[in-house]
Amino acid sequence: MHTLYLKRAGLALALALAATSVHAADRTVMLPIAVAMDSADARAKLDESVKFYFGDQAAPGKQVALGSSHTSQKTNAFGKADATACNWAFLSSMLQLHRHAQKVGANAVINIRSNYNNQEMSSSSQFECHAGAVMAGVALKADFVKIGQ
Repeated sequence: MHTLYLKRAGLALALALAATSVHAADRTVMLPIAVAMDSADARAKLDESVKFYFGDQAAPGKQVALGSSHTSQKTNAFGKADATACNWAFLSSMLQLHRHAQKVGANAVINIRSNYNNQEMSSSSQFECHAGAVMAGVALKADFVKIGQ
């Protein structure tokens, strides 16, 4: 009986230490949007029917607003470089924005900004990712518009 108690106490301690180390490993990583958007996966999965404008990049022409949305995507980061995991989470977020744009009839997603834990960070050149020992996550907010021809 005493041995069972010690085993359970040891397991509880190990889990507590693991949870602490995962939390302690949480890092804010800033990565270039251009590199992520130029990846083979991004080029293959994000078709030209929807254009993307990050931060304060100006979209051309007259715009009809079609709403706003946000996304929060996480991926397995275990044993992966931060950039690898973060770029994958970023692409997952972009795919979600792309699908939503098509659903609402938008041909552009504008004012795309990072929004991790509801803390906005707007940049035309970088996105924010939070990487830990086990998970990496990217959260984005954006507006959807139809740009007139």
